Amino acid sequence: MSNDGFDYSERLGADAGGVELAAYLARRYRHSTPEEWTRRIQAGRVLLDGERAAADTVLRVGQLLVWRRPAWREPTAPTTFAILYEDADLLGVAKPAGLPTLPGGGFLESTLLNRVRSHAPDAAPLHRLGRWTSGIVLFARTHAARVGLSRQWASRTVGKRYRALASGVAREADFEVRTPIGPLPHPLLGSLHAASPAGKPASSRVTVVEQRDESFLCDVRIVTGRPHQIRIHLAASGHPLIGDPLYPPGGVPEPECRALPGDPGYLLHAAELTFRHPVTGSEVKLECRPPTVLRRLTRD
Repeated sequence: MSNDGFDYSERLGADAGGVELAAYLARRYRHSTPEEWTRRIQAGRVLLDGERAAADTVLRVGQLLVWRRPAWREPTAPTTFAILYEDADLLGVAKPAGLPTLPGGGFLESTLLNRVRSHAPDAAPLHRLGRWTSGIVLFARTHAARVGLSRQWASRTVGKRYRALASGVAREADFEVRTPIGPLPHPLLGSLHAASPAGKPASSRVTVVEQRDESFLCDVRIVTGRPHQIRIHLAASGHPLIGDPLYPPGGVPEPECRALPGDPGYLLHAAELTFRHPVTGSEVKLECRPPTVLRRLTRD
């Protein structure tokens, strides 16, 4: 689908002071070269404090920079979602694989947020799933719900269970991964989260559900919620997700790897979410049946 374009705006910080406009934009938005940004600036698509500027304009801290991106055709994505839970305060939905939760990476209107708001305009997402991760996403519909659930997330009292298909033969039926996760350099994105001794603490508990020939079905419960945590942790344990184009054994992308976090291939599903209702205080348990490939061969 084609959208109506979008104005990307930001108030310039200390990292922009003294840098030429085209150079700053090329550093900020790595999908385009300084020459491409120069052409956009010359076409009047980039404004500083509401005025057109030259590519070699030296930026000042505090200026308002706006990039008026014209309409573009977004990548193909699913258009439907399922409602799992709904009341005046909360909305729990099932996101299909392939649909981004929020705008980004070429997506603006083809997102779960946009689809959900066509049903509930007051909905605000409390967390997100990667584009190719399916399953439960919870939205708040009131300020009180948003504040209450955000506190539970911050205190790590929200229970999260994922279903995944990992490679290899598991040595143990139940094991924990505590590899720290932090940003590492990436040729296209600048930085990318991966296994890193200098990263932040992270914890995942893996339970084998079914061993197959060269893979195993597992449930993963996470305490922390670092970016791409399950993909990184299973890779760090020597069992990367089947089809994951980004994280090989060890949990660090190969130096020549050009894959991006939003590339398809892996199989991961948010199957269960437990929390206390932020208004009533009652315990809520949301469940979402995994897709066929992530179900037990014998039963599920």
